[in-house]
Amino acid sequence: MGLLALGSGMLYAFIPIKLAQDAFAPWVAGSILTAMSGGSLVGCLITGLMVRRVGHARAFAALTALVILSAVLLSTGTDPMIWIVARMLYGIGAAGLFIVSQSWLNDACENEWRGKVIATFYLVYILSIGIGALILRFLSFEGNTVPLVAILFFAFALLPVSLTRLATPPPPASITIAIRSVWRISPVGMIGLLSVGGLTLLLQGFTPIYVSAEGYSKDDVGLLLFLMQLGLIAVQFPLGALSDRIDRRYVLMIASLMVAIAASLAIGADPAQFIILVLIFSVWSGATESIYSVANAHANDRADRQYYVSLSSTLLVAWSVSGMVLPGIATALMPLFGPKIFMYMAIVISLAYFAFVAYRTTRREPTPPDETEPHQQLSAQIPLTPELAHLPDETHEKAQ
Repeated sequence: MGLLALGSGMLYAFIPIKLAQDAFAPWVAGSILTAMSGGSLVGCLITGLMVRRVGHARAFAALTALVILSAVLLSTGTDPMIWIVARMLYGIGAAGLFIVSQSWLNDACENEWRGKVIATFYLVYILSIGIGALILRFLSFEGNTVPLVAILFFAFALLPVSLTRLATPPPPASITIAIRSVWRISPVGMIGLLSVGGLTLLLQGFTPIYVSAEGYSKDDVGLLLFLMQLGLIAVQFPLGALSDRIDRRYVLMIASLMVAIAASLAIGADPAQFIILVLIFSVWSGATESIYSVANAHANDRADRQYYVSLSSTLLVAWSVSGMVLPGIATALMPLFGPKIFMYMAIVISLAYFAFVAYRTTRREPTPPDETEPHQQLSAQIPLTPELAHLPDETHEKAQ
């Protein structure tokens, strides 16, 4: 997954920069991002069926093939319609790979060290995304050099999984999407995931579109995307630790306000002040990641263990729907309001979530400290997926 992230990070930055260089309007890059988000939703819905049919290893190979095919289409030239199809295929493959890889890791790990393994998985993926963007500094944008290098990383990613001697998990039980049940368990968690899916795709997808439209070079865009990932450490770690000590809903309110403030500062910031942009977007990124991980932790605190699979499946769909709809709205509004539209949308969404969480604190008591689990450092760029491991029949019936 680290190798896949290197190639993915390159393409996240390459697409908006290349479109800007070829004088396409910013909304074209937004349309391509929306197509990728739609593909992610499809991937979330079909991956369980794929794994059930052919197993984890073959599903991983098939989904990686879709990612490679998407990069091949990007290498054929700057054609927005072809690129829309390409990124939709990438969205299907990438979302499916998250589900397969996390499920496999969960099955392979003992309870005592599963948390550390998953945290390492997230850290490796996020840092690799940033390093992939940074690699663009050393590549030419002429011809199809960047997509071909991305294909190289994607192809290498097949080797560890294809040659592994690690046993694959058993066929998964069916996954239940239970919106009403999850709403009863944790309205704050569900609305949090519904908000942060769009917030994440707006930030990670539209930031390179915005800075490219402002005339920054590929070197600067790649450096910005790399440094944004460090917000995961600078902001999410302390907020996550704080959420283990106080009511998580207060931490969600703090993170939401940080997103709103950062987006407001971005609107008024001088685009020529690169260092200022780096600081603003890094804090914005870390606060967004904090909403994701703390909202997940809050939902798990409220749920009984037998409902975890159904809970994570439903939250994943909420994240995916938001990640498709909100970038689509931003793309539709961009011709009217310009590339900064994602900043205004982030302010509205984060303040609305702040108000909702504040209201919920008046309606329900906090979870007792002895009933909470330690906060995990998760990333909104890698949605927390359901375990596709086999469930005993009795437990599965309870989950349904």
